[in-house]
Amino acid sequence: VQLVESGGGSVQSGGSLRLSCGSSEPTRDYVLMGWFRQAPGKEREAVASINNRIVYADAVKGRFTIHQDNTKNTLYLHMDSLKPEDTATYYCAARSRGGSWHSLKASAYEYWGQGTQVTVSA
Repeated sequence: VQLVESGGGSVQSGGSLRLSCGSSEPTRDYVLMGWFRQAPGKEREAVASINNRIVYADAVKGRFTIHQDNTKNTLYLHMDSLKPEDTATYYCAARSRGGSWHSLKASAYEYWGQGTQVTVSA
């Protein structure tokens, strides 16, 4: 399985970006997909997850939208009203095994992309 993120870049505070995550396998075969981020010197944190329901981290609720397009085997993250504290490397993740999990925990995911950098300036 390969997950490849794209769409990162530099933007001013209040701006928008759309991240994409292309999958080498059909995204409909995953039981869970999600976005995480990691800022320098900080632990990786969940941003949003999607399966039969969508869950957002409190820090991004109302600003970010996760979307999975199974016709394109791509996961998206639409980010609006960006803030400097959103600056991080953003990672796409996926899970194919059944079972139980907490969708906002990194341990729930088996596969990870290499990350794409998002920088928001004040």
